Amino acid sequence: MIGTMSVGYEHINLEECKRRGIRIGYTPDVLTETVAELGMALLLTTARRLPEAINSVKNGGWRTWSPYYMCGKSIENSVVGIYGMGKIGSSIANKLLPFMPEKIIYNNRKKREDSPHTFVSFNDLLAQSDFLIITATPSPENTRIFNKNTFKLMKKDSILINISRGILVNHNDLADALTIGLIGSAGLDVTDPEPFPLEHPLQNMDNCVILPHIGSATYCTRNLMAATTEENILNFFEVNLNKNLISDHFAIFKN
Repeated sequence: MIGTMSVGYEHINLEECKRRGIRIGYTPDVLTETVAELGMALLLTTARRLPEAINSVKNGGWRTWSPYYMCGKSIENSVVGIYGMGKIGSSIANKLLPFMPEKIIYNNRKKREDSPHTFVSFNDLLAQSDFLIITATPSPENTRIFNKNTFKLMKKDSILINISRGILVNHNDLADALTIGLIGSAGLDVTDPEPFPLEHPLQNMDNCVILPHIGSATYCTRNLMAATTEENILNFFEVNLNKNLISDHFAIFKN
């Protein structure tokens, strides 16, 4: 049995585990709110250009008041799109409401009957969103789905936020899109690969904020993840309780 202290499992060779009969325990549900918090922080950081503003102060750029100095984008009266209205996407949608967006739209595999927000096609999500937040689970179907073709469909001043997995975004295409103005800016907590190469063009762009995959990085959540991993292993070996096993949820051992 393998216990991974994560909700993602792309770092594990599932087919080899299946071949060897190895079960995999993971840590669902304990990091939803923490990752959603980070998504909001990254959204606000990117929208209000906080890294640029901090660097401007440190580098002597703050000299006097100017009408458009360090102006960013407001969430109020904007259209916020969420790609992947699962647990984290739903939590972000709830956290967005006090900021009074005009509306929240989303794209999923199918419409969620329990969501009060507007289900749209993927292309409409791209075209309508002022802010587009990626929270979808990675799959073969959405690998690098955000690329030069999709960036062309987005608003020129739109902001892309990714807190899912880096593999959903073509980072070379993103660098080009930010350079030529296909979209306005991007905030990334996840990249492909990780760590992200220092020489990549995105690393030197003022309109791209990159974090070192810290979505779950609070003391409380990391302690819960560790405790859940320990519990998974003990349950499996001591009482044969198959709780929080990836095979239970994704049926990789059933053929």
